[in-house]
Amino acid sequence: MKCHHTAILAALAGLTAAEVPQEHSHEKYLIAVNELLQLNNPFNIADSVFGFLGAAAAADGAGDVTNTDCLQQITADSAFTGAKTAGDIDGMANALIFRALERNSLSVGERSALCNETAENPEIAAISQHQDPASEGAAEENKAITLALAQQLALIGADPQLALESGTFPPGEIGDPTAAGFTCNDATDPVGCIFTENLLVPDATPEEIDAAVAEVLAEGDAAGIADGGVNEALVPICEAIGAGAGAGADAGVVAPPANGTAAADPAASEAVATPAEEEEAAAGDEAATATDNNIQTFTGTLGGAAPAIVSSAANADRPFSVGDVTFTTDNAALSRSCAVQNNACFNAANAGQLAEGTAACSAQEDDCLAAARLRKVRRNARAVTRGADGRMRFARAARLVRRQNDFGSCADPSIQFAEGLDGRAEASFGPAGDFDHGSANNVDIITSFICGQLGSRCGAGEATVAACEDGAAAASGLEGEQAAQAFNSALGL
Repeated sequence: MKCHHTAILAALAGLTAAEVPQEHSHEKYLIAVNELLQLNNPFNIADSVFGFLGAAAAADGAGDVTNTDCLQQITADSAFTGAKTAGDIDGMANALIFRALERNSLSVGERSALCNETAENPEIAAISQHQDPASEGAAEENKAITLALAQQLALIGADPQLALESGTFPPGEIGDPTAAGFTCNDATDPVGCIFTENLLVPDATPEEIDAAVAEVLAEGDAAGIADGGVNEALVPICEAIGAGAGAGADAGVVAPPANGTAAADPAASEAVATPAEEEEAAAGDEAATATDNNIQTFTGTLGGAAPAIVSSAANADRPFSVGDVTFTTDNAALSRSCAVQNNACFNAANAGQLAEGTAACSAQEDDCLAAARLRKVRRNARAVTRGADGRMRFARAARLVRRQNDFGSCADPSIQFAEGLDGRAEASFGPAGDFDHGSANNVDIITSFICGQLGSRCGAGEATVAACEDGAAAASGLEGEQAAQAFNSALGL
């Protein structure tokens, strides 16, 4: 697929005099999507730029797309599919951001038409394009789009703070006869003039991005899969943070219960059982519910029972599961189960629903881990040593990573907890090595990104990715510097 400059110039020449184009303002994302269209372009779209033009101009480069109001979405959808097939997280992120960019309109304050079709990829379907900042309600709508984009970026393992780059210009003046507003349009700027000329107005704060991402991770919403299946692109990310990669988070979709048993299908059988058969079946069901290969033996219930951990031989590579999330080791699954219960307990205590308070939650987590013969990092002194740099180190994990010596093309996946990251006044988490990600208050956001990138971008070995997942699970149950140390120690750093 090549860029048809003649067709593009002809289309741009046909714009009305009142329209001031801005389709090249975020040029780096147009370039990235054009590269992805070379991998997957079923509609023969001439160039990504046509997705930002008005209907008449867009038709000249729409290829086989007949609904030009959906050209931007279809372009992003095709690009996302190509990136997902290639395991390219950065490419998927570029396609998502492309989908959220503002389209041209004929006058200041005029809204662009929304697509009335559903994208094939639920990640693309979850977001829409920015609207003219001078249009009615644009500030609230564009902020909602940016936050939804951030959630999707986080769920694929990309930096959710990149969502801020989808923002648009300051609002222009309604009735401006030039229709220019405060825009720019420079096709020769490979980055995008909205960035180089510092014209972008952020729709949200980094803290609001963090809050939106934390919300979707807590809900276990893995990009809204609506077909009951599993989004394979999300598996390495979601299992590091405890979010589902399947349909269980979607409203209206029946998810497996917490004990890992399948939901009943009322159409599965029409046979009528005899009383004796019913009694025998009930006894069998009770036994299955009681055990079901559940290796979580802890019985504490503050904030709710610890999620069941199902051991199954059906998946030899990842035989342990908590809900619909699988793990390579029982320790990682047990740690996750205890951490999930602890988070629920803290939420209940902070909401005033537990008279015992958060101290009881911490004590319960100790008991949960003790039942599994595990310990929190801060209390398992025998398993932890301190290096010359003062960092806690897990001897087993360190030996594993040194033996494998495999971070792939990446050198340092460590994280830090420090003040001043990205200009924040409070301490936050962020990569300490060669991973590019904005800071976050929630350690899960950083560790999930790094574990996902280790497997996809860096090409790290399976053992290293598994160690990363173990570290992410351990860090999730801790706070501050202890969380960072737990994650780093699991990787031998």
